[in-house]
Amino acid sequence: MELSRKHLEASSSYFLVYIELIVLVSCLHLQGLNMFGLAKAALAVRGNDTDQQALLLFKAKITGDELRVMESWNSSIHFCQWHSVTCGRKHQRVTKLELQYLKLSGSLSPYIGNLSFLKELNLVGNSFYNQIPQEIGYLRRLETLELINNSISGEIPSNLSACSKLALVDMRGNQLTGEIPASLSLLSNLKLLRFSNNSLRGSIPPSLGNLSSLQVFAFAMNGLTGIIPEALGKLTNLSLFTISSNAISGIVPLAMFNLSNIGVFDIGLNKIQCTLHSDLAINMPYVDFFSIGLNQISGQIPVSLSNCSNLNILQFNDNRLSGNVPPLEKLDKLYKLYMGTNHLGHGREGDLNFLCTLVNNTNGINLINLEWLATSQNQLSGPIPFDIGRLQKLKIFLADGNFLSGTIPHCIGNLTMLTELALDVNNLHGNIPSSLANCQNLVSLGLSYNNLRGSIPD
Repeated sequence: MELSRKHLEASSSYFLVYIELIVLVSCLHLQGLNMFGLAKAALAVRGNDTDQQALLLFKAKITGDELRVMESWNSSIHFCQWHSVTCGRKHQRVTKLELQYLKLSGSLSPYIGNLSFLKELNLVGNSFYNQIPQEIGYLRRLETLELINNSISGEIPSNLSACSKLALVDMRGNQLTGEIPASLSLLSNLKLLRFSNNSLRGSIPPSLGNLSSLQVFAFAMNGLTGIIPEALGKLTNLSLFTISSNAISGIVPLAMFNLSNIGVFDIGLNKIQCTLHSDLAINMPYVDFFSIGLNQISGQIPVSLSNCSNLNILQFNDNRLSGNVPPLEKLDKLYKLYMGTNHLGHGREGDLNFLCTLVNNTNGINLINLEWLATSQNQLSGPIPFDIGRLQKLKIFLADGNFLSGTIPHCIGNLTMLTELALDVNNLHGNIPSSLANCQNLVSLGLSYNNLRGSIPD
């Protein structure tokens, strides 16, 4: 019995120690969890504080705030409720900064780089100036960067390529200088790249041809030189390509004419010197704006252009093109056709027959959409086709400086929407048709330097 009592006491002691150990371990575990939770909370507070301080330092660089937008940026409310600031629900960190069209002026604070959760930065239509801070490269979550129509100067930051999630970069309408960084080709998610209307120089980096997701490539109105890189022909997802109003020379890579998703193709006002051939295959079924105007392009207008049935605007003007204008019967959506100042035509009858092909495609007069026809300064000969009278939506008809013969057709009076008619410097004869009195919208009429006779109709 004595032995049993001792065993029981010992067992009880061991049990109590065991219980104490369990309680101790549990307390330590709970304490550890609480400490971990406190640590997370402290990190979150520090993260929020970082964002708030970054926003206040951004505000400090604002020198003009006509609409008093920045007045809400104060400690009386949480920064996630500040004007134009959006935070994520989970972490209460700044994800969007949308300050477009708010008449703000000032420079961009380098502390913008501390908004590490920022996905969208939109400062469109303000008066921000000075350079884009290099710290913008710290925004690894940034997807959209829109700085359109400001006064930002300096160069495109080369470390913008560190913002690997960027899908949209639009900085058109600024005063950016320097060259296009080749490192932009590292932005594999990029869909839109637009730097039109700046002062960029240098050539287009061939490496930009690696941006396989790119849909918009816009560098119009800059000071770019060099050539169109062959590699850009690999950008098969492009819907808009414009490099107009630069000083780009060389040829157009053939692959560029087979960008089958393109809607806008504009290489006008450059120094491109390629030669086009009538049998050049152009595969652009969705293109509605096609411009090669104001270059030094020679050769002929490709027949395959008539397959671009969605064309609205077609510009060939101010080049060195020659030969016939191909049939246009499939271009029933065309409303502006520019082909002035070339060497088109053969100096014989039928040079304007392309107009007949356009008219004959339609089932009714109202389906003919042509509003602007500019054929000035060419070598077009022969009479003006009577089918011209079926283009009843025509507002501008410029055919001066050619070798047109015959009389001015009476049916031209059907063009009641006509505002400008230029037939100067041709070989037209006969009377001025009295039907012109029906064109009561005319504000400009040019008939000089022809062989017209008779009286001017009342």
